[in-house]
Amino acid sequence: MSHTLKDKNALVTGGTRGIGAAIVRRYAADGANVAFTYHSSKDKADALASEIEALGVTALPIRADAGNPEEAANAVAIAVEALGPLDILVHNAGIAEIGPIGEADTGLLRKVFAVNVDGVYAATHAAVPHLGDNGRIIIIGSVNGEQAMMPGFAIYAASKHAVAGLAKGWARDLAGRGILVNVIQPGPVDTDMNPADGDIAARMTPLLPLGRYAKPEEIAGLAAFLAGPDASYITGATINIDGGLTA
Repeated sequence: MSHTLKDKNALVTGGTRGIGAAIVRRYAADGANVAFTYHSSKDKADALASEIEALGVTALPIRADAGNPEEAANAVAIAVEALGPLDILVHNAGIAEIGPIGEADTGLLRKVFAVNVDGVYAATHAAVPHLGDNGRIIIIGSVNGEQAMMPGFAIYAASKHAVAGLAKGWARDLAGRGILVNVIQPGPVDTDMNPADGDIAARMTPLLPLGRYAKPEEIAGLAAFLAGPDASYITGATINIDGGLTA
């Protein structure tokens, strides 16, 4: 790996599994100090911290419920106190509860938006005063933010549409400080929550022109690019990384 992020300070929400863990590892490999949140997997968080500290960077696991705005904001405060001003904020924590309109009530709507939207807003609001000029905010959205891929995805899709809208507004709000705000919109990714050999995969894989799910490391590669110097003129963008699904 390069050291394009050497001595940068990053906070990644939802950093112990899947895409989040891949981003934490990639940023550390590229030289960044990384704080990351976890909800309940303390053993996994501690193991990941030890793994990346072996690379010579600082690691800081923070227990936080992304669906609780106070905890989301407090995670930022803890990261800043330990690392100093942030250079990179990655919103990866999210949930994908689904259900058709006849079954999904407003309770499910509130549950999904609490994590996927409210938590993103609260953490960003808390982080902006502590983000250095020319910093980066990266949101892990979904291609469902562009089109609902299957029945029952309306609430999830709406939450991802919402954060894409926030990102576009924030890109304008923060442009004067050189802070870039972008959304990565993955298609199907092989994680423990959405395995490439699962029931949904049997229906989804034939729709993918590349014929396979993405690896978390491929999403992390895009997150590393957006955090690095070569992405200095990209802001307010929603970038699909979906194997051609939305082509």
